[in-house]
Amino acid sequence: MLRAVYKWVDERLDITPIWRDVADHEVPEHVNPAHHFSAFIYCFGGLTFFVVMIQILSGMFLAMYYVPDIINAHASVKYLQTEVAMGTIVRGMHHWGASVAIVMLFLHTLRVFFTGSYKNPREFNWIVGVLIFFMMLGLGFTGYLLPWDNKAYFATKVGIQIAESVPFIGSYLATFLQGGDMVGATTIPRFYALHVFFLPGGLLGLLAAHFILIRRQGISGPL
Repeated sequence: MLRAVYKWVDERLDITPIWRDVADHEVPEHVNPAHHFSAFIYCFGGLTFFVVMIQILSGMFLAMYYVPDIINAHASVKYLQTEVAMGTIVRGMHHWGASVAIVMLFLHTLRVFFTGSYKNPREFNWIVGVLIFFMMLGLGFTGYLLPWDNKAYFATKVGIQIAESVPFIGSYLATFLQGGDMVGATTIPRFYALHVFFLPGGLLGLLAAHFILIRRQGISGPL
């Protein structure tokens, strides 16, 4: 049945050449772990993308139960963990996955730097990668407030105070993040919108640009 459905779609959209182009794309020998043990360091980017996909899927599940206001935010998280089937596991995946994604992205960035993969003609892709790094940090920061417990509240206040110390635009940045003059009722929906809509949208756009540039420029050679 699945084969028949695929054939019906393929006859109308001609999708086979698209996925065959991806599946048949040759990987350089120096990034093939089967040939070189050192090639494992080239896997950090792919592992980061895999964790990001887990974050997106688990986040979609959490969003079905989360209520972004100061009265119900903490209660909705508690309900998710105590009443929803597999809720604790999915929230744990999302919580720890955020740290894993940033660590993997950091290792990927180190690999790119120390192997000189940021040099000509890949400077623009390096800039895109740095923007991805900041997007990931922003997602981690905005997601930290959403459980609305004491740790999240005071950690967010510290983060906003750091943002407020930025020269010239600090006060405007703090007001934008808080949604007003203090961390309160308007801050949670502000962080929720950033965490669920704006930052993921920017991240997916940057990832698309990153992968397109990799396909066009190829993977950099070994040291």
